[in-house]
Amino acid sequence: MEHRNHTVVTEFILLGLTQNHEVQMTLFFFFLLFYMVILPGNILIILTIRGDPQLGSPMYFFLANLAFLDICYCSVTPPKMLADFFSDHKTISYSACIAQLFFLHFLGAAEAFLLMVMAYDRYAAICKPLHYSRLVNRRVCCVLVGATWSGGFIHGIVLFGLSIHLPLCGPSILDSFFCDVHQLVKLACANTYLVELLMFLNNGVVIVMCFTVLLISYTVLLLKLRTQSSKAKNKVASTCVSHIIVVFVMFGPAMYIYGLSFQVVPMEKFVAVFHTVIFPLTNPMIYTLRNKEIKSSMWRLLSKYTLRCGKF
Repeated sequence: MEHRNHTVVTEFILLGLTQNHEVQMTLFFFFLLFYMVILPGNILIILTIRGDPQLGSPMYFFLANLAFLDICYCSVTPPKMLADFFSDHKTISYSACIAQLFFLHFLGAAEAFLLMVMAYDRYAAICKPLHYSRLVNRRVCCVLVGATWSGGFIHGIVLFGLSIHLPLCGPSILDSFFCDVHQLVKLACANTYLVELLMFLNNGVVIVMCFTVLLISYTVLLLKLRTQSSKAKNKVASTCVSHIIVVFVMFGPAMYIYGLSFQVVPMEKFVAVFHTVIFPLTNPMIYTLRNKEIKSSMWRLLSKYTLRCGKF
């Protein structure tokens, strides 16, 4: 990179979602209500799967991990965003900004890789039913989940390394409610072509490739269902449809934001809210609402604790 004179940036000013105070208060109560309903729902999914021996199959093991990943992912940007709704001077330190960027991409990539693992699980269950217990046993499940976290960490650390070497110029203003690579690159006072290219390859290309592989995988699985019995076909189709919905919900906004190689994207902040706040928490709920086994197990768990509380 070709450097020019630049100042040391110690903090950034966040412009947030809006400057209108009434709109900020409306958004605050909306997001707070959303979290008060959906976040406990995700925790309940994890507790239900861990507490019910009937939900010991790999599919539910991966679903519990997805719920945990989504809870972690939604702990990166929303707390700061909610606090900033009450602040007239929204700032974030340089170190906090870089940490936010790292964890956002680390957890986001881990979730993308986990969705690919879940697609492999469905492929083994549908196309290799006789070998399923060998292909997706507990040890394999743990290795695959560990690989998703490791892949996410590598993805995040690459972006972290590229970001901390950007020479930044003033004014240190980010037109967003969180820190991301797009905003930091815009503040760089150097030729960032190589950095932008590397970031695009690490973000946009990986996202599009994962989405394409997942789409092809589920298309093949749905075509394979033609050979199944009617009862099995309905059950498996319901599961696959839930997976496909989550794939579009997650990868659609991600491709919109990161797939255009640092171009100015219309409504980027609006799409980013859904990508970082709304959709991640709803992903496990989409799976759950279409699954009779886990819904009945959740009701049993709630009933058991309700009866216990009633005795005291």
